[in-house]
Amino acid sequence: MVQKTRVESAEEQTAILKSYILYPEKQKALYKRTLFVVSVSQIFGGAGLAAGVTVGALLAQQMLGTEAYAGLPSALFTLGSAGAALLVGRLSQASGRRIGLATGFMIGGLGAIGVIIAAIINSVLLLFLSLLIYGSGTATNLQARYAGTDLANNKQRATAISLTMVFTTFGAVAGPNLVNAMGDIALSIGVPALAGPFILAAAAYILAAIVLFAMLRPDPLLIARSIEASNKEKHEKTHSAITEQVENRRGIIVGATIMVLTQIVMVAIMTMTPVHMRHHGHSIGEVGLVIGFHIGAMYLPSLVTGILVDKLGRTAMAIASGITLLLAGLTAAFAPGDSMVFLVIALSLLGLGWNFGLISGTALIVDSTTTSTRAKTQGTLDVFVALSGAAGGALSGVIMAGSSYLTLSFIGGILSLLLIPVMIWSRIAKN
Repeated sequence: MVQKTRVESAEEQTAILKSYILYPEKQKALYKRTLFVVSVSQIFGGAGLAAGVTVGALLAQQMLGTEAYAGLPSALFTLGSAGAALLVGRLSQASGRRIGLATGFMIGGLGAIGVIIAAIINSVLLLFLSLLIYGSGTATNLQARYAGTDLANNKQRATAISLTMVFTTFGAVAGPNLVNAMGDIALSIGVPALAGPFILAAAAYILAAIVLFAMLRPDPLLIARSIEASNKEKHEKTHSAITEQVENRRGIIVGATIMVLTQIVMVAIMTMTPVHMRHHGHSIGEVGLVIGFHIGAMYLPSLVTGILVDKLGRTAMAIASGITLLLAGLTAAFAPGDSMVFLVIALSLLGLGWNFGLISGTALIVDSTTTSTRAKTQGTLDVFVALSGAAGGALSGVIMAGSSYLTLSFIGGILSLLLIPVMIWSRIAKN
């Protein structure tokens, strides 16, 4: 009886896959449903990632009694996100986006709970370990952008990425602006105020996991893989396959370079901004406001950015990313430390430049991969992105302690200009 049930289940799954292969209208309907489900999960995911960005450095500074290592939280949860990106990518490749993304968010929620416990018992070791685990939520939040592209055509991919990222804005902007409220709630239940935002993070990541596990059916990556396999059976491989493989490899390298550079610059400047603001007498609420604008600029322009990347091209928007990040670095470097207006402008430009780079780089990677290896490749590349962010976060504290926020921001702005020769090389190599 058990074997018969399994056979029927397999037959049902085969029938479902065939129905999507045969009927393009069903593919379009699933594409729209996938975007909706992922977007809902991103609202929660955005709220979860905002906690560590807003108060992670301040919590470490409070527990360690020095700011020299205030960049460690960002480095740790970014490093944790590197391992999680590999895990989520491989799980998604083997079992589909639903299992991979739900698992990643659930692990991130457990990490946030660990941070809360560490703050209560004042354990630095547990704090660092929990921040590593918490990084899984950050990685999963970024990996989710790929799910919307699985069933998108070439002219929809950047727009699909941007749609899912737009909804991250709602949670990501709300999170930092709830710092004071979550701090009050934390104090009322005997938890240190700076751990309050991690209560929100734990709930948000777990809710995101539940939404994806319950609603992301049928799995878009598994359907896309079946469609691609069916198309390959209809069309025999030609002699151009080798050329296409070389072009794909180049596209992956360029896309990864764009995302790595933008991640280093963004994380380095963003991580030390709360510490810089506290030096100049700004309140936690003001820090939350500036970070809220920053995260809003990271995600809210995504809808327009996706359209621009699809219309103007990946190269043009990658160069725009480098120029915008340069302006962000220069503004942050020379802005008066007590000026909220200039800090908001600098951090908003920083988020916008990152947005341009992430969407153009991601689109290049999706263009350059096939469904048979896509999730695994995406996960592996996100490891390098996360590691670069970890390096940026760790070095930011060292640079600021040894020099100043001006030096850190100036270096970040100049580094972003490397995107321009990278894109020029990619165009020359293509031609």
